[in-house]
Amino acid sequence: MTNEIQRAIADDGYIVIRDVMSPEFVARARQELVRAIDADAARYGEPARRDYGMVLLCALHGGAFLELFDNARLMAPFDSVLGDDCIVYAYTSSSMPPEGKNYSVRVHTDCPRLIPGYVTNMGVTILLDDFADENGATWYLPRSQNRAEAPGEEEFYRTARRVIAPAGSAFFFNARLWHAGGLNRTSRWRHALTINMCRPYMKQRIDIPRAMAHMDLSSLSEQALQKLGFRSQPPASLDEYYLPLEQRSFRQAAR
Repeated sequence: MTNEIQRAIADDGYIVIRDVMSPEFVARARQELVRAIDADAARYGEPARRDYGMVLLCALHGGAFLELFDNARLMAPFDSVLGDDCIVYAYTSSSMPPEGKNYSVRVHTDCPRLIPGYVTNMGVTILLDDFADENGATWYLPRSQNRAEAPGEEEFYRTARRVIAPAGSAFFFNARLWHAGGLNRTSRWRHALTINMCRPYMKQRIDIPRAMAHMDLSSLSEQALQKLGFRSQPPASLDEYYLPLEQRSFRQAAR
């Protein structure tokens, strides 16, 4: 499966894998996401109006949003393309409100860098609802990850495909792939999560370890801490630099 994933991301720019998340996890994560959307809307108000329905750092809400980092089927594709030390660049929800849309409907990529033959960022959209034409399933343009300029809307929608898959599926993609959210024409929310992973030497969109400093992280696994960036922080002093390996804040550098 590893070779298939590597080939798909390199050639097609994407791969859809079903049954990555269990029905129990999907149901629980969906409930927690509904609460997180309401909590962020209440806390950030007007400054976050453009992002309504998008939780911009799901990790801050704990629970299922942190447990998924211990899911081997979810993490393995990232590790196979970016390496075992890859970390979260961004971790958002990808929900579409009833009879509506959000900022994601523009044709865009999730990574501004284009380095031929080298993937810096890779994304996954985790489906918490069935994705269908009528509820805003994501549009994507296969093999477009090496295009520097955005395709025009006429070309994009003439040749793009849609992520049509059941809840629990995962849409993995080169973050350079051109894509767009769809219009939700139904009377209920369509929910998903999106994680963008990057190389461990890169900066995160939000400094996740600093943002989570107030949280009790004692129950998190070493894998979760590593993926969230807690093992990719530059040392703040030479005293920190010379600590034993297991105490260092950037552990990859000692290999």
